Amino acid sequence: MKQLALMRLEITRFQSAFRAAIALASIAACVATARGEPTEAASPAPIDVELSLAAVTDYRYRGISLSDKKPSAQANLTATHDAGLYAALWAATIADNGGADLENQISLGYSAESGGLAFDIMAAYYLYPGASSDNYAEFAARASRAAGPVEAGATISYAPAQANIGHIDNLYLGLDASLALGTSPLTLIGNIGVEDGAFGNRKLDWSLGLNGEAAGFSIGLAYIDSSRTSRDPQGKPTVVGSISKIF
Repeated sequence: MKQLALMRLEITRFQSAFRAAIALASIAACVATARGEPTEAASPAPIDVELSLAAVTDYRYRGISLSDKKPSAQANLTATHDAGLYAALWAATIADNGGADLENQISLGYSAESGGLAFDIMAAYYLYPGASSDNYAEFAARASRAAGPVEAGATISYAPAQANIGHIDNLYLGLDASLALGTSPLTLIGNIGVEDGAFGNRKLDWSLGLNGEAAGFSIGLAYIDSSRTSRDPQGKPTVVGSISKIF
């Protein structure tokens, strides 16, 4: 009976994510229909809408599993204006979190490129339906530069002190790099980050993996680890597989 209950819980989680994905796809379709088919004389639409759907064997966020080391379905809908402004809606299945088995993120941001340097600033709000006491806001900035097949970037994320994270602020600093492997469709990717505050006490996380393209899908495999290995089973090292598609 316990195994049956667990199976039903997993099915419910995936159903929630797929419902979210369908809703996002419907929004994207409505937007595309409203924009209509461009004519030869018409100017390109100033807003680009992109939907991505993904499945991962374990939803790891900054080295920690949010899906209790189980598969997660994910969806992201982004609308970007030519000026660089964008709005995004993210949804992912997570392990039961005080009544929530779905994580949502609403974000607004601005991205641009100047002198070979790409940068992005963003404000995000995380929502957990059924566990609103876990909702919180965070701000982030990222800068990156590409040189031939190599791209390197740095990210800083800051959640100011707020009631839902114990009136303690949180800071995350991350470095990442990628290397396109010649003429193959493969890219070597890696990152390392440190987090201190409400979500971590100088916690480290790191990963190394490969991404590739096949039949219109992006497929990845990555080794992920954290300094919480001995204290937190959700932070133990693992290999995560992923598959996603952009529409």
